[in-house]
This record gives sequence, C-alpha cells and structure tokens, in this order.
Amino acid sequence: MASHRFHVAWIFSLFALFFLRAHCFYLPGVAPEDFQKGDPLLVKVNKLTSTKTQLPYSYYSLPYCQPEHILDSAENLGEVLRGDRIENSPYVFKMREPQMCNIVCRKILDKKTAKAFKEKINDEYRVNMILDNLPLVVPIRRPDQENVVVYQHGFHVGLKGQYAGSKEEKHFIHNHLTFTVKYHKDPLADSARIVGFEVKPFSVKHEYEGEWNEKTRLTTCDPHAKRAVTSSESPQEVEEKKEIIFTYDVEFQESTIKWASRWDTYLLMADDQIHWFSIVNSLMIVLFLSGMVAMIMLRTLYRDISKYNQLETQEEAQEETGWKLVHGDVFRPPTNSDLLCVYVGTGVQFFGMILVTMIFALLGFLSPSNRGGLMTAMLLLWVFMGLFAGYSSARLYKMFKGTEWKRITLKTAFMFPATVFAIFFVLNALIWGQKSSGAVPFGTMFALVLLWFGISVPLVFVGSYIGFKKPTIEEPVKTNKIPRQIPEQAWYMNPAFSILIGGILPFGAVFIELFFILTSIWLHQFYYIFGFLFIVFVILIVTCAEITVVLCYFQLCSEDYLWWWRSYLTSGSSALYLFLYAAFYFFTKLEITKPVSGVLYFGYMLIVSYAFFALTGTIGFFACLWFTRLIYSSVKID
Repeated sequence: MASHRFHVAWIFSLFALFFLRAHCFYLPGVAPEDFQKGDPLLVKVNKLTSTKTQLPYSYYSLPYCQPEHILDSAENLGEVLRGDRIENSPYVFKMREPQMCNIVCRKILDKKTAKAFKEKINDEYRVNMILDNLPLVVPIRRPDQENVVVYQHGFHVGLKGQYAGSKEEKHFIHNHLTFTVKYHKDPLADSARIVGFEVKPFSVKHEYEGEWNEKTRLTTCDPHAKRAVTSSESPQEVEEKKEIIFTYDVEFQESTIKWASRWDTYLLMADDQIHWFSIVNSLMIVLFLSGMVAMIMLRTLYRDISKYNQLETQEEAQEETGWKLVHGDVFRPPTNSDLLCVYVGTGVQFFGMILVTMIFALLGFLSPSNRGGLMTAMLLLWVFMGLFAGYSSARLYKMFKGTEWKRITLKTAFMFPATVFAIFFVLNALIWGQKSSGAVPFGTMFALVLLWFGISVPLVFVGSYIGFKKPTIEEPVKTNKIPRQIPEQAWYMNPAFSILIGGILPFGAVFIELFFILTSIWLHQFYYIFGFLFIVFVILIVTCAEITVVLCYFQLCSEDYLWWWRSYLTSGSSALYLFLYAAFYFFTKLEITKPVSGVLYFGYMLIVSYAFFALTGTIGFFACLWFTRLIYSSVKID
C-alpha cells in the first residue's frame, strides 16, 4: 500500500513538473545575434519602476504611444514575480542607419491622462526599455570624478519644477528621446552586435505650422535640417487639453567592447574596496572565534577529558563539576521536539537551495542577462530540496524516539511554506488593490501552489520515508530516567541573554554585504558579485558554528543540559538583528512615503528574516550536535 502511494506521489510530481515547464519556466535565449546594416531593431518596453513606491506598473498603464498590436513577450516565473511586463513598442530602428526627429504619435491629454502622468512624475517613476536583451540606461557623469560615468536604469517619466520665472511648480514630461545604440563590428564580415543601449531624455514643447497631419514637419525638430533637440527648448507641460508630440532620435556608435563583455559597463561598481573591507572584517571575526574554539578544543577540553578519564574513585567523581556531570541528561529529547525537527528540516532545505544557487551563479548560469533566472532557480531548488528537508527532520525525529513520522512530515511540508504563502497572499492582495503589475496573476499563483503541493510535498514525504527507514542515530551515552536538577545559573548564562549575544557575531559577519543586497533589491540595481557573496556565506557558516559551540560549551560547564533549542536559537537570533537592520535601512536609505509600500517592505523583509532564522539556526544546531557527540564519546562513563 505504501509503495502504491509513493508511485502516485511520483506520477503527480512529474505531471506537475511538465505542466510548470510548459507554462512558467521558459528562459529567454541570450545567444549573440548578428545584425546586418538596415536590419530592423525592435525596442521592447518593460515595467515602470520607482524607488519611492516599490510598486511596478506596466508601460501602457500610462497613455504612451502604442503599436498597432501590443504583444507580450514570453516570461519565466521569476520575471512574473518581479513584476516584469515585457511588450513591444512603436520604436523601431534600422541597424547602423541614424534617424533624426522621428515622430511617434500625437496625444491630447484629458483630465484622467494628465492626472496619471502627474502622479507618476511625483513618485519619480522611470521607464524601462530593452534592446537585444540589454536594458536602457541613462549615462550620468559623476560631479566629483569627471571621467567616471555611472548608469541609471531607465529614464524618468518627467520632472517637476519652475520655469520662465513662474513661482508655481509644474509637471513636465520627457517626450523626446535621443537614443544611442553602441555596436561591435565583426572585422571579417559586415555584421555587428549590439553592446550598448543608452538614452538622453528631453522635455520639448514641439511646434509645427498649419494643421496636424501625417506629413506635418516640426519647427522645433526638423530632420532635414539635421537640427537635434537640445535642453534649451521650451519644456512640454503636463496639463489637461495640452497637446504632446512624442519624438525620438537614434544614433549608432561603433564600440571596442565585445559582445561577451557588454554587461561589464552596466555592472561596474566603484566600491570594490568596501566589499574587500567587508571580507576582512568578517575574517577578523572568524579568526577571533576560531582562536576561542581552538583554545577550548585543544586546551580546556583536552585537559577536562584527561582529568575525567583518570578519576579512580566514586568520591572523586562526585566532587567533580562541569560538563561530564550532565552526561545522563545531555541527550534527553527537548520539549517541543517535533517543532525543532521541522525547523531543522526547513533549515536544511534553505541551506541546500542557497548553496546550489550560489554555485550556479558563480558558474555564470544566473547572470543579469538571464532576466528572472535567479528567482526561478531559487524557487525550483527550494522545491527539490524538499527531499533533504524530509530526510533531515525524519532522522532527527527518530533519534528523539518519535514514531509518527507522517505527522512530522506533514508539518515539515506545510508549516514554513504555509506561513510564507499567507504573508505573500496578503501582500499580493495589497499590490492588486494598487492595480500594479507587481501583483502575481491567478495563473502564476496556481503554478506556485502546484509547485508546493505537486512536487515539494511528495518529495518531503519521500525524503522522510527514506530517513525514517535508516537506523536510529546512536547516542554516545545513556540517558537517565529521572532528569537531573539544573543548578541556579549566573546572570550571563541566562538563556535570553546568551541567545541575543550569540546572534551578534553572525550578523556582524554579513551586515556590510547585506547593505548591497538590500540596495540591489529596493533601489533596482543589479547584484552580480556572487564571488564575494559566496565567501561571505562560508564565513557565515563558520561563524554560526563556532559561536554556538563556544556558548554551548559554557552552558554545559554550568551543568545546564537544555542545549537543543538554545543551540538553534543562539545563531538563529541573528535574524532579529537582520530585521532591525532592515528597519534602519528603511528609515535612512529609502524615501518610501506610501503606507502600502511600507507594509510591502516590512512584509517581505519579515519573510527574508524568517528564512535567515531557519538557515542560521540549523547551522548552529548541527555544529552543536556534532560537538556534544564528540566530547561525550571521548570520556569514560561509569
């Protein structure tokens, strides 16, 4: 019967996987494309984004010029969750053929459309476009360094300010775009590859003579006179009944940058020194902790074990104090052992997901050119790591003398995902209420549920079944039937105090890198330095393990044997500091004003902190489990 159930689980998992592959996991190609002179270049438009609201909107939510038919590009699951909405546009170039003052369309604003433009200008929304999978950027020269150019992703919808001596602030729209397409020419052929896509936006009040028609020529921008638009033109005001004419120029520049290196200019960061400072800072913490662990393991523990093994009489043993005295209780199952098993399994699932994701990123599979690939990979790996989550929780549950493995499996499969899904559902409802493109559609939500129930849950069951069939992990010492009384502890060994102290160092090892991660997420910048991140992740593992081992040793020396939960919470408490730092970042670095955006920020950071708690807690727990088994298997117990 059990075999039949597992066959059904596997069949359902395979069906769900094929469904999701067909509907959600299309990954856009990133192979180089060669263009001949005169070949059409299709510009695609993406979402409108703002760092002030964190709510993305589709490009055509504003009354911009539209092509005859709006076509959506195929998107993967990660792009949908990020709020990307990639569509075609009326901007069409011809390779290496400059164009001047092309008229896209003419719009006359009504009250509703003028209000929509003003709202987006007030919230500092940016327009994002894509050409040959390259995002549109605005080059900005740094005032402190003349030769250094930084790139802003996307151009602002418009700007707000005073003009012509008026004291009243008015809204002006960027209706003229000067595009620059950089290309690298093949020396052996006439073809070329696109290596850069830049723009300079202008607000221009276009003028023309006579009535408007298809052959109208603009006096403010005449392509035959080769007169380009400049910032000296009168800006285009956004008001009801105002006429707006959208135009663009495009020029082509040959570049020495090769196609394989075209993303380097987008990803150049002038703060590598800060990253190295972060690594050095974290390494100093690790060296300090490693010194303490070495002192405990090589000196104190060695001396303790030698002394305990040389005790000859019962009277001498009774006079002894320290960690050996609690050998009959140290492996006693903790209270709420089921919950601990669930959290350990969840932590193993996160650990496997992050480790494999970083390896893929280091190998270049998850580069920014593969838009949405990182999030898609993390979701898929989380689902498939359910196998290890079930295995770990079942093994630990059996060690605690548990017998109802199906119950622990259900808790492992549902507790953490259900909590996160509930928070995500509420946040998604808020985004939906704002009519943002960031709201996850019903079809994608169904795909996420199918991932969970169709693949993750069966894999957790398979892992639990395998883990529970394995022999029980043998304890190095026997457990007494009657629990030993724990002596009164010193104030610094208070559980709450030692747990809070234990979380400071793991957080301290990663908080500088955390700043760059938060910046990439909330200020819409690319994060690509996975080499640094992997080093920091290794340092985090070592720090969590060492601080937990040190504090666990001090606890056992105080004859307090309740180490199971405390070992998990000691390193897991770093998640509390992560959330507090997220709050500090919110109030000091972000300019979010809308209540909904604030709720979204803290809701998502709560999910991140919860996941960080499970990850770091599990690392500390396994380090402590290894440590206690090691020291109690090294002494002679009567």
